Order: sequence, then C-alpha cells, then structure tokens
Amino acid sequence: MLHKENILLVDDDIDILELLQRHLQSMDYHTYKAVSVKEALYILKDSYIDLLITDIQMPGVDGLELLKFADEHYPEMPKLVITGYPSVSGALEVIKAGATDYLTKPFTKEELRKAVLKAFEQGSRRKDSKKTISANQDGLYPDMVGKSETYGKVTDIIERVKDNKATVLIKGESGTGKELVARAIHYSGKFSRAPFIAVNCGAIPENLQESEFFGYVKGAFTGANENRDGFFQAAQGGTLFLDEIGTASLAVQSKLLRALQEKEVSKVGARKTEKVDIRVIAATNSNLQEEIENKRFREDLYYRLTVVEIDVPPLRKRKSDIPLLVEKFIRKYGIEYKDRLLRISPDALQILKRYPWPGNVRELENVIQRAIIMSDGTIDVGDLPDKLKFQIDFPDSNFRSLQEMEKEYVQKVLNHTQGNKTKAAEILQIDRKTLREKLK
Repeated sequence: MLHKENILLVDDDIDILELLQRHLQSMDYHTYKAVSVKEALYILKDSYIDLLITDIQMPGVDGLELLKFADEHYPEMPKLVITGYPSVSGALEVIKAGATDYLTKPFTKEELRKAVLKAFEQGSRRKDSKKTISANQDGLYPDMVGKSETYGKVTDIIERVKDNKATVLIKGESGTGKELVARAIHYSGKFSRAPFIAVNCGAIPENLQESEFFGYVKGAFTGANENRDGFFQAAQGGTLFLDEIGTASLAVQSKLLRALQEKEVSKVGARKTEKVDIRVIAATNSNLQEEIENKRFREDLYYRLTVVEIDVPPLRKRKSDIPLLVEKFIRKYGIEYKDRLLRISPDALQILKRYPWPGNVRELENVIQRAIIMSDGTIDVGDLPDKLKFQIDFPDSNFRSLQEMEKEYVQKVLNHTQGNKTKAAEILQIDRKTLREKLK
C-alpha cells in the first residue's frame, strides 16, 4: 500500500532518476519523474506533490530557478536538493532559494530515507507555523497573487471559511479569478483531500442541467441505459463549485434549493432521495438582484447561497498587484515558451500598470503570454499590443468630461501667466471676452 505522499524527482541524469525511483518506491512512496525543469513545472501544475527532490546542475533552466519558483508558488511543499558539488556557499544558496535540506552524491538508500523523512518533518513544522489571518501574504494560497488591501480582504474571508461547509457566493467581473478563490477555499482547508468538482452552469444546455447536476436512473428517459451519478454525488464529502450560477434554469434552481436545505438530492426518475454531504460554492459575474427582479433567479435560493459573500475586486482596483502578477506569468510562460526566465523593462511595466484591464487578470495573462512569444529576452514596449501602448492614462481609470479637462487646462494657463488674462487668452488662442465667459 503506497503512502499518500507524492514525490517529484527532477534530474537530467536518467540513471539517477531510476535509482531514486526504485529506492523511494521500495519505501512505499509514489513518485513522478522529470528530466527537465520545464517538464517538472507541468507535473507541479497538474498533480498534487508533497515533496520536491531536484538536482541543481541541469541544462537550460537549472534546479536553482526551479527551487525559487516552487518556493514562490508552493511555499509549504518541502524541497530536497541533490548535488554532486557540495560547498558552504552552494548550500547557503539552495537554502536561501527555498530548499529544506540537501543531500550530497553519492548517497546510500538509508541516507536518502533519512533525508526524505527530515524534509517531511521540517515541511510539517513550516506548515504549522502559519498562524496569521493575512494568509496570502505568507503564501498559503500560491495561485492567488496579490498584497493589496482590497485583495487582502478576500484572503481574510478565505481563511475564515476554509474549514467549514458554509455556502459561499463569489461575486466579481469576468476574468477576476473567482474559481481560484473557490479552489483556495477548498484546498487550503481540512477538506482538501476530498473531491473538488467545478461546473460551468452556462456551458450545460438547459434540458440537460437536471440530469447533470443530480444524476439519473436507468430508463428515466431515452438514452438512459444505466444509473449515473450527478455532480452532487461526485462531490460527496468535498466541494461543488457552481460557476455562472445565474444561468441555471428555474427548475434546477428549485432542486438546488432543496439540496441545500435538506442535504439530499433525487436522481431523475428515482423514487428515493440520497443524502449528500458537500460544501457548495457558487460564483457569478452578473447582478443576481436584477435577475431576481426579472423573475429569472429565485430569491430564496439567493439568500441560501449568500451565507458568506466574497467580492473579488477587478484588476483596475488593485493596480499595485500588477507587478506581482506579471512576475508570476513571466515565470510560468517564460520557461514554458522560451525554456528560460525573462525580464520586463520598466517602461513596459509602467504601461501595464496604466492600462484599465477591462478583461482583468485573464486579459493580463494573455498579454504576457503574447509578449513572451514576441520577446527576444526582455519584454519591452514594442512587445505589447498597440491598444495598451496608446492608452490614455486617466486617474482611477475614470473618464472625465471635456468641460472638466478644459477647466483644469485654463487654470494651469492662468497660473503660468500669474493671472494675466491677456497673456492667457493669447496662449489659449481665444479673445478676452471668451476667456471671461469661461472663467464665469
């Protein structure tokens, strides 16, 4: 029987990888193998990894950069370095980059076993030391990047709800990262080992929603050739995330309400109900109050969903987080597209900070992907889309009226001429009478 721990092994030496895998599997650990940093990033993205073991000396992006990336995005995951070139300065460097410990080649199976146990022990202590409410500043939610005050309110609420099954409604514009918030609630809490089922309600045709949500029994309708569970049964013990909840049909809304109230569901065509023990997190980018007024959303379901509300701010309301997000996407896609880490010029970053981002974080991510592809090493102004480069910078991204801008400009000219109206009129290329009217 395998341990629950998953260990990722990273080394460009196939023989070392095979040796490590044999040793660790004989200790009942489950292992993943990667021969490059790029391959390791794919595994980290798609799998739950409990321990990273990596070599340092590798072609292309080396293990040190992998350590820095893992320390930023997976801070609680212990990291063990294997090196054939031990030195005091080298040891300090890997520890500074986030390594829990290091093991010198060649090593015995027993030395490996002790190093792995020590890494898990130190990783556990590191996790236990996280006590603060401002969890995101300490990296408890690695996919959620931001230290602004507005984003900090989101992570504070996550910390309060992660260990209970209160229903949560996440509100925010498209592209703000509502699913990231839902995943943070699930995977940072005590139910993290249970299923997380994400459902885009808007992608399911109305005539299929009931059977998809609650399942069906054999013979319930044409094509129902077997019993099938729905999303509620699949999420048993864990979290069901209902994105775009406002698009759910009224018939499904009625059954959702009963499921939340009674903690039970009924499959299509079934005579009996089934108990379900799940947490429901819903999300919307629409105004549900308007939907209620227009009789498209049930008011009683709305109040059942809003036990806890989380408002995810648009990117234009947390522009101080843009450099952090840019760094995250450069690390992610620089290695994926270019096999190396890239930089961004100050001028290019300033343009990104000035743009109002109507598409929010998703739009920023797409822009960085494109810029990395276009870049020769450093992302510069020329690598950005034209719509960003020619964007006029209005304070707080709020457009002002022409009258307000004219008033401000006339005042500046008068200040420049020290109140001399004749000189001001000459600069403005209007006569004194027109200037007098404008001053009134």
